[in-house]
Formats: sequence, structure tokens, C-alpha cells
Amino acid sequence: MDNHHFTPDSFADDRRLMELLSQNFPTVSAASTEIINLEAILNLPKGTEHFIADIHGEHEAFDHIVRNASGNIRRKVNEIYGNTMRDEEIRRLCTLIYYPERKLEEIKETEEEMDDFYNVTLHRLVKVCRSVSSKYTRSKVRKTLPKEFAYIIEELLHEEHDDHNKQAYYSRIIETIISTGQADAFIVAISKVIQRLSIDWLHILGDVYDRGPGAHIIMDRLMTYERFDMQWGNHDALWIGAAAGNECCIANVLRISLRYGNMATLDDGYGINLVPLATFAMETYGDDECSRFLPKLPEDCDIDDKTRMLMARMHKAISIIQFKLESALIDKRPEWEMDERKLLHKMNIPNATIEIDGVTHPLLDNNFPTIDPADPYRLTPEEESLVAKLRHSFLVSDKLRRHVDLMLSHGCLYTIINSNLLFHASVPLNPDGTLKEVDLEGAKYSGRELLHRVGMTMRAAFNEDTPANRKDFATDYFWYLWCGPCSPLFDKARMTTFERYFIADKETHKEEKGAYYTLRDDPKVCGMILDAFGVEGEHRHIINGHVPVKVGKGECPVRADGMLLVIDGGFAKSYHHTTGIAGYTLVYHSRGLQLVQHEPFSSTEEAISSAADILGTTQIVELANHRQRVRDTDKGNELQIQIDELTRLLYAYRHGIVKERATR
Repeated sequence: MDNHHFTPDSFADDRRLMELLSQNFPTVSAASTEIINLEAILNLPKGTEHFIADIHGEHEAFDHIVRNASGNIRRKVNEIYGNTMRDEEIRRLCTLIYYPERKLEEIKETEEEMDDFYNVTLHRLVKVCRSVSSKYTRSKVRKTLPKEFAYIIEELLHEEHDDHNKQAYYSRIIETIISTGQADAFIVAISKVIQRLSIDWLHILGDVYDRGPGAHIIMDRLMTYERFDMQWGNHDALWIGAAAGNECCIANVLRISLRYGNMATLDDGYGINLVPLATFAMETYGDDECSRFLPKLPEDCDIDDKTRMLMARMHKAISIIQFKLESALIDKRPEWEMDERKLLHKMNIPNATIEIDGVTHPLLDNNFPTIDPADPYRLTPEEESLVAKLRHSFLVSDKLRRHVDLMLSHGCLYTIINSNLLFHASVPLNPDGTLKEVDLEGAKYSGRELLHRVGMTMRAAFNEDTPANRKDFATDYFWYLWCGPCSPLFDKARMTTFERYFIADKETHKEEKGAYYTLRDDPKVCGMILDAFGVEGEHRHIINGHVPVKVGKGECPVRADGMLLVIDGGFAKSYHHTTGIAGYTLVYHSRGLQLVQHEPFSSTEEAISSAADILGTTQIVELANHRQRVRDTDKGNELQIQIDELTRLLYAYRHGIVKERATR
């Protein structure tokens, strides 16, 4: 904004803003310096964004991908050393960057000349760190440096190769790091700086929880991050609901954990007391084989048969309780119109049959000691007592609450950033492709407003100033988000949990998807959704997870002429046979969009010992016509607004509209 466009009268409306700005930039010099700084930042390359969806508790795979920045670190090392180092050396250097402490231990067992190793490796790591830090300001890099080595790393990063007078100075720094016994600590420190700088921003597109064993470990890792956001998934909403005290959510969380043999998150992670459930299950189903409820365990699982049987009985016990609790909530919230999900009263237990939609099906299990045919949805006194104990255990878990608070502070149902619309599952649509109006607390919403209102309702369950009746509804609503037909996190006609357990006919297992899933491959529909959310830009996209892409059956994650990217490739081991791969990450750097397809991650130990990685194929989704700068991003727009405001402040100073402040 040029100064000659300004007049004293134009400041009438924003004089207050100028006064506020002058508190931080009290002189012409201070304002000018900040403008110069911001203009410089605008011309830096765009930071690298990483998009990950549907992690489902696979903490080791997640940890590895964050450490290797979805291959970005390997790409940088190849660019620097591809012509001077063998592939084996490159892989060893990359593994050292990913797992510095453990790789150093392994190297020391075989390396005879450690001083030589340190000398060569330190120089290499500094060069890699210099490359990944080149797109950031010195100030931003400085903030990532560990205090104990901040000065040394900063000096080495800004080494001038042509300055012969300083070559001895830099060489002596490296030699002294080694001679003082600080080489190991320095390698660890600079490797972690490389990791942090290789990912500028991390987007988690939902479903951190369920199936895999380490959702709590993933959340612990995210608690150490500052630059990330999360778009809640249906499984995340289920756990948030459980933390809010929703008994249906608690039952579903327990059932899914038992179904996949994942007790670590409940027990080790959050200290949920499962003894009452185990005791109740053995007392009630002790003579039941519970064959329909045996946990789905990975092939390498070492759980013994006795434990598997206990888990199966606990699984059946909580499933029956779940169906009863859900029925009570359906009766409490008739506006959800989910009566057809009440199935217990349709069973003919003596005949071992059930009638659904006029068709009689044989039951695969007919042992229901806690179901009274005359009042099938009533909890027995023992079940009531058990539910109260389980609810208390979830409510008093401090660590679960901390993780939920993190999801609430860094998350929402959707995000718009750099012309990309991120959400986990769907935007409810009508069959004709128009936005579907959905009832929420007596009002109708669609599209962006619907997702916003749903997100506000979720937060209301945890706000201290929420009225009691609204907090009660908000707490109940988490279950609807999990399985309600118009939920943007589910968007299917029904969830056929009961049928999958007790009926062989697979026709009863079908869950008809909402219109979004059948129409989203149409570029016009995607364009309409992007317009409705106000997403602008020459290259704009919808980025989703939720529905695994079956690569083995020919499905493609890039759809709607490139406008839609579905990046659920199946991180969870239970999905590998369905997808044929082990997950995707999407990388958006200054030169364009890359989709990285991952191979199964066996273990951290193998990744370290064999320098193995889980990078499969990399697909260029979109290549930019020019290298994108910060000025081409949403952050750049914010900085430009600041520059415009500071330029007005300069004018105000120079024309006496605002007085410069005295500085000491």
C-alpha cells in the first residue's frame, strides 16, 4: 500500500489500531525494521506440510514417519550426497538422523575408529541441517535449537565456505566437540533439529484411536509438538465422548478394544480399571465359549489361550451391555430417529432366531443370561453397578483428560489452509448433490455451518459455563456422531454391529453409505463443496481419510480430476489385507504435492538394525509452476496485512497523526 494513497481523514476509523501498533513498534525505525523483516519472510520458500490420516494407534509407524518426515529427510540427503556416498552409507546416515541414540549404540559395537566416524558424521549432519533450515528465518531456527548446543549449532549452520579465515575456526569447533566427549550428545541434538525442521506443519486428519496398541503414545508425542492441527475422526469422537462420561461411548470403546485385543491403551495408557468387567464376565459367561467374540489378534501376538478366552467373555459382556445402553439413549433422543437399531426385543431366544425387516434369521449365538425376554433392555443390578464403575474410571483418568484437552485445543471438524479443505469423513449431501440440511438441537444446518455447529456442540460437553441441559445433550451427541445416519463423521444409513456378531447373512451386514461417498468423485460436486466452504485458489483440494483406499483392487487416492485426495491407506495392521498397503502421507512442499505410499512397518528394531524404511512409491499429485514462497500461502496473507498496517503506521508517524514514543 503506497503512502500517497493515505490521507489524514483515512485514519479516522483505525486510529485506535495505530495507537495499539505503536505500543509494539514505538518509532519509525522499529516499524521500518519489522516491515523489512516481514518482507524477507514473504520471500522464503513455503514450509513443508504433512498430512496423515487414520493412524489407528499404530504408534511405531507414526513415530517413524514423523522422524523421517515421510521421506523428506532421505530426499534431502540424496540431493546432498547422492553422488558422493554409497546407498548403504546414505541409509545408515538417515537412520542415525531418525534414531540417533539407538543407532549410535549399534555403531559403537562395530566401529573401530570412532573419532574418525564422529568427524565425518558431524560435518555431514551439519550440512543436512543447513539444507533443511534454509527455508526458515534465523529466529525460527534458533527457537528449535537445544539450549546446550544452540550457539554452536547456529555458528556451524552459518559457516561460509569461501571464508578461509574461518575454516580453522569451524574445524576446531568440530574437533572440540569430539575431544570433550560431547559428540554423542551433539549428534542426538542436531538430528532432532533436522527432524523438527523437516516438517513445518503436521495435519492429523482424524482417527488416532482404536485398533492399534499405542494411541496414547501418539498423543504423548503430539503433546511435544506445537505446529500441528487435528480434524477429529469418528473414533476420536468416540473416545472424547467416553471421557465426557457418555456410557454408550464407553461401552463401544471397550468393545472395540477387546475386539482387536488392544488393552494397552486402556490399561497402560489411561489406567482404566478393567477388573470389574473381567470379574463380571467370568461370573456371567464363565461356561460360554464366546466363539463369536474371540479377539482379532495379529499373527505374531503372544497372548495365551486363557487370556484370549477371558477377553472374549469380556467382549461379549460389554457388547450386550452396549446394546442395552444404546436402546435407552435412542428412547431418550427420539429426534434422532434410530428406533430401528433396537434389536434385542426382536430375538426369539428359545428358537434362536431374530426377525429383521420381515425376514427371520437364525442366531449364531443364543446364550443371553442377562437378557429378560419380557424386558430385554433392562440392565441387571450387576450390569448397572459395572457401568457405574467403568464410567467413574473414565472420568477420573487424568491422562485421558489431558489428551482430550489437546484434541480440543488443536482440533476441529474441518480446517481450511492454503486452498485445501481438510475433514475426516464427509459433508452430508442429498442424492442430487446439494448440501443436506441436518437437524441439530431443533435447527437445520448444512455444509460449513453444520460442521461448525457440530464442533461447538462437542466442545460444549467440556465447557464449565455450558447450561446443564445443553451439556447433557452435548454428551449424548457424541454417540450420535459415532453411528448416527446424518453424522458427518459416519454418514451411513446404519451401523450393523449386532448383525455382524449374531447373523450369518452378509446382506444384513451392509451399511449403506451417504450420498457424499457416491458423488465425491465428481469434480462438479467437489467444486460445489469447496465453494460452499469458501475455499479459493487456482489449485484447491478436498483432503479426506476415513474410508480405506483399496489399492490392491485398483482404487486410486487421487479422484475428481485431482480435486479430491483420500489418504486413508490403512495404517492399522487389521486393514493391510483390505488396502494392500500400509498407509499414505501427503506432503505439500514448495514445489508441489506428493503422495507417499507406505509399506508395512515391522518394528523400530528392524528399522534401526537394517536401516530399513517404509517408503513405497511416491506419486507427484501436483507440480507447481514456480517454487511457492511464503507470500503464496495463508500465512503470507496474514503477514501482508501486518505489512500494510505497519506501512500505515509509518505514514501516521511521519505526518504527526500518531506520535513516536520515547524509548529508553
